[in-house]
Amino acid sequence: MSGASCPCGKGLYKDCCEPLHSGKTRAVHAEQLMRSRYSAFALQQIGYIVKTTASGQQPYLEVAAIQQWSETNRWLGLEVINFKEKLTKHHAEVEFRAHYHDGQQPQLHHEISYFAQQAGQWFFLDPTVDMPVTMKQPCICGSGKKFKQCCAPFLATLT
Repeated sequence: MSGASCPCGKGLYKDCCEPLHSGKTRAVHAEQLMRSRYSAFALQQIGYIVKTTASGQQPYLEVAAIQQWSETNRWLGLEVINFKEKLTKHHAEVEFRAHYHDGQQPQLHHEISYFAQQAGQWFFLDPTVDMPVTMKQPCICGSGKKFKQCCAPFLATLT
């Protein structure tokens, strides 16, 4: 795939998302992480999806369901609509549309995603993860702050 276009649409895979997928580099901002996660879905690199989700959420991910969704869809393209780099000092927002075909018809997944940066690395905050969480526990992103003072505002479905 070294000479192929990157699924995220930003150039050649070898220069774009492959260095992130292989662990040679880290995303420098949340938009780059989101694009690399889209490419990971398109290329069935589920380990990368897990690794780039907030550390406190990783044990609760339904990996088999993620794998199935990745494999059963044909990924057609990505549009980044908006990128807010600094919601807080360590949080960002990316709005995007992922186009795919589910085997029956074209589909569109529109999402506003939130990301947290911890120790210089960006992580996806997954609002669909069903996990026990309280406002006073340490934050799921590993910041050391209480959940309510860190990622809670971006994960209203968990609170």
